[in-house]
Amino acid sequence: MRTFIAVVLGLVVGIGAAVGFGAALVALTRTPDVRVTRVPSAAVLAPSPALSPTPTPLVSAAPALTPARSGNAAVSTPSASRTVSPFPLVDKLAPSLSAPQVGGGTIDLAALRGKPVWVVFTGTYCPPCRDEYPVMNGFAARYADAGLVVVAIHVREAEQTVAPFISSLNVAFPVGLDEDGSRARAWDAAALPVHYFIDAQGIVRDAALGGIGPDVMARGLQAILPGVTVKP
Repeated sequence: MRTFIAVVLGLVVGIGAAVGFGAALVALTRTPDVRVTRVPSAAVLAPSPALSPTPTPLVSAAPALTPARSGNAAVSTPSASRTVSPFPLVDKLAPSLSAPQVGGGTIDLAALRGKPVWVVFTGTYCPPCRDEYPVMNGFAARYADAGLVVVAIHVREAEQTVAPFISSLNVAFPVGLDEDGSRARAWDAAALPVHYFIDAQGIVRDAALGGIGPDVMARGLQAILPGVTVKP
């Protein structure tokens, strides 16, 4: 009986020892707790600023202006078509003009109101002025029936100089004298010759400076001879 109890106790002690050894072995071989930090994929793929610098934007010229469009057609802004005359007297009432006439009498512009008048400030010392006289003489004769009056005013010249000159050319229109140049200054005639074309109402309609030809003369006369076709 005692032998049986001793065997049983021996088995129990052996089994307990085996269980304790196994538990100790498991504890020694347990896998440690490792934490893994997840790195976002965007952070891995983003390039370093130092490796890929931001390019400096190019400076472009201002774009060319394009005309405004209405539908499919381009619309352009019209510019002023009327040319402004460099002569201050144009489109204004002509200044007064009274001058002694070569050969006697007085030329008075006021007395010619109601007629188209072509006034020329001129001089025998001016070659272009001399050259214009024959052409002016021809216009004066051709358009006398239309009421045209041509008047030449010689600036800073005496009658004894002017009289033989106009006589040699058989000038058919009145010629006056501006011995002190005051009349030329009043009419803004700083350089010679200067032509003014005045209509029947006394308004300066056109003007020209320098030795002009028949075409320019005809243009000025056309401005003060309405209803008349003026030919050079």
